[in-house]
Amino acid sequence: MPTYQFEALDPTGQVIKDVVDAPTEDDAHTTIRQMGYFVTKLAVKRAAADAITGTRKRKKSFAMGGGGMKHLTTFTRQLSILQDAGLPILRSLQILEEQQNGGKLKNAIIDTCDYIEAGDTLSEAMAKCPRMFDRLYINMIKAGEAGGALEIILQRLAEFKERAMSLRRKVIGAMIYPVIVIVVAIGILTFIMIAIVPTFETMFADFDLPLPAATKLLIAISHAVFKLWFLFFLIPIGLVIFIVLLRQFTYGRTGWDLFMLQIPVIGSLVEKNCMARTTRTLATLIASGVPILEALTICRDTAGNGMFEQLYSRVAAGIREGEPLAVPLGENACATFHPMALFFWLFFGALTGLIVMIIPGDGMPTLGMMFSSIGCVMGALVYLLKMKRRFVDSLVVNMVDVGEETGELDTMLFKVADQYDEEVRTTTDGLMALIEPMMILFLGGAVGFIVISLFIPLISLMEKLST
Repeated sequence: MPTYQFEALDPTGQVIKDVVDAPTEDDAHTTIRQMGYFVTKLAVKRAAADAITGTRKRKKSFAMGGGGMKHLTTFTRQLSILQDAGLPILRSLQILEEQQNGGKLKNAIIDTCDYIEAGDTLSEAMAKCPRMFDRLYINMIKAGEAGGALEIILQRLAEFKERAMSLRRKVIGAMIYPVIVIVVAIGILTFIMIAIVPTFETMFADFDLPLPAATKLLIAISHAVFKLWFLFFLIPIGLVIFIVLLRQFTYGRTGWDLFMLQIPVIGSLVEKNCMARTTRTLATLIASGVPILEALTICRDTAGNGMFEQLYSRVAAGIREGEPLAVPLGENACATFHPMALFFWLFFGALTGLIVMIIPGDGMPTLGMMFSSIGCVMGALVYLLKMKRRFVDSLVVNMVDVGEETGELDTMLFKVADQYDEEVRTTTDGLMALIEPMMILFLGGAVGFIVISLFIPLISLMEKLST
């Protein structure tokens, strides 16, 4: 009969450490409850655990997937249900491991079971699988174990992940339509420039027709597309690689993220999405009993935006100096001058002119230089106008202040998160409504320019042939 080590709380709240012999873990759990204790930790003694882990480790398989947010969210919800039903944590994990089809999550559950059987708590075991369970997850589990309310913490964690996944799916779904339309439009226009316009150019040259300025411009664009078609792939890929590499550095990441926050409409969506995610994270951690400084550190690490990382670092520093949360939050709600953000505004402002400069033809370099200069000036003006804009609304600061005064900070933060979730949905719907007519105007303008540029010489040709 195996021997189980356990830690439990007696009716007075004192920690009890002892061993008990039982045929199974369920029987050991029942025996300890009959003794009047509340079990917080239960594990087979090391010798017995080694025999179990030797067979379990052989079940692990090569993992290529099965470790995404969707799988982890489902696992968390199922684990919360099993804990609410009163099953021991090890048995719950074993049941969920058997249901997994294979992948990173299954392997992480197997490792977690091994560590628990070897004497670790659930949070300690999950902390040894950092690729699957992040700091937010582990700290909430640790808080639940300390407070003896693991099933409640798991429910909160499951609700948090379900909301985060729903918001992410909403934003990604909204971006799919415009991306597909842009790709298809670029493909069609490229085909027209490479295959159709040169045919008309040959015909116009055969009849020696004088061409208007619009037709000459169209033919010049066609030549540029034919010769430099590879730039359609190299420029976006190069920009993505440049931005990814730049964001590896704190200074570059902060500058790029500030630039993104200042873009009309898109910046508002990014800001609201970050506020919804970070305030819900902070509220969930505080409600679960995680210390405020640790909660702010986790929020900083999971923000996904350099400006919000900087914000939560400064807020944590203010709290260490004895200030309430609302004070440093309000003081750091506005961005300061950032050279990298200005660089991105100048670069994208000049990009149109740089594209014009590569089009062959008399006067194109001069025209491109003029467009670049105008774009740089406009980009600099936009940046200066938006430089002092608050990316943390005063309403958030006021609600945090009220929450601290009333002792219901977590409740207020949940309300802020709910409000921003709704605003993200509204902004996303508005963005979709704005993108569709813009796409129609762009495609209509491009196709109209091509048709007019080609048909004006055709009309002159028909008049010439009729005389």
